[in-house]
Amino acid sequence: MADVQARVEDVVRRLVDSGRESAVQVAAYRHGELIVDAYAGEGVDAASLLHSFSTGKGVTATLVHVLVARGLLDYDTPLSALWPEFGAHGKDRATVRDALTHRTGVPQLPPAITPEELCDWDHMCALIAAQEPLWEPGAATGYHGWTFGWVLGETVRRATGLPVAEALRTYVTEPLGIADSLFYGTPDAHADRVVPLVAGSWEEKLAAIPEDAPFLLAVPNPGVWPCARLANRPDYLRADAPAAATLTAHAAARMYAALIGEVDGVRLVPAERLPLLYELRTREPDRILGAPVPKGLGYFLGLPETGGEPTAFGHNGSGGSIAFADPGRELSFAFTRSRLSASADDTHAQDLAALIRGAVAG
Repeated sequence: MADVQARVEDVVRRLVDSGRESAVQVAAYRHGELIVDAYAGEGVDAASLLHSFSTGKGVTATLVHVLVARGLLDYDTPLSALWPEFGAHGKDRATVRDALTHRTGVPQLPPAITPEELCDWDHMCALIAAQEPLWEPGAATGYHGWTFGWVLGETVRRATGLPVAEALRTYVTEPLGIADSLFYGTPDAHADRVVPLVAGSWEEKLAAIPEDAPFLLAVPNPGVWPCARLANRPDYLRADAPAAATLTAHAAARMYAALIGEVDGVRLVPAERLPLLYELRTREPDRILGAPVPKGLGYFLGLPETGGEPTAFGHNGSGGSIAFADPGRELSFAFTRSRLSASADDTHAQDLAALIRGAVAG
């Protein structure tokens, strides 16, 4: 696979040299083996950490699936059975399965919420638990942009007795040897490895969203928009907000590889449970995103970067990061970047994933 590594290196180097990217990482695993680990950009290497916003939702979903496989959680357990406060206002029927499929009915945040509040775990969990759902839990799906992380993260804490960051390290990253390259809040000891994000067309897209758009219920003011200004705040980077993550492309690709197969003797979920992750759970219109979005248990399905493969599952993030697994090809892929983009001609991740798919097919 030396040829595909060289080809990807050439592409990412040209993207940076042309100014279309500032810093980028690409990684891929096939049959549990690393086949691509490429990067480009000044001061960037394979160990550099990039904040990748909702790509982190795939990390949190993975943690939940590992805990279910170990018998520490169950998909049909009501969240309130572990977290009684969450049952307020009729949310007592919401289950772990509902949380994974964005069906708990609490995607919203208060209009004046501040970045400082996002950094306060206990405050955010109490706020979400006290909210009235926008719809009957389980009756509809609507993207829980920020709240996905605290809803599931606090459930994990109640089930394991561990803070969510420690649970991630114990059950996912340490067994895979990536405990130093996949985080929620970034420890101070690794802060100098974080590549600052760069404002791009993604911020312009957020600013152009109409004030009455449902999406702004989930990200209600510019201070908590998932953009470079927030991601570069030291207090936010240190905080655990499990709808997002700071990671390397290598670590994300390795995690997905260990979901669909064995990586250096480690498999995160038993093979017989794998189809549960990518089985279609809903394709109904999403009440926050405003369009149908195929969802599995915690992952999006058939994203453009996967070539539309219906069993490929993963998660993308604001500004263009993505990580996913393609079980049919026994392939995993991750793309991280520093410049957040939303331009129509930005198909960099899609093109790189297609290049790698073509190479393994050949």
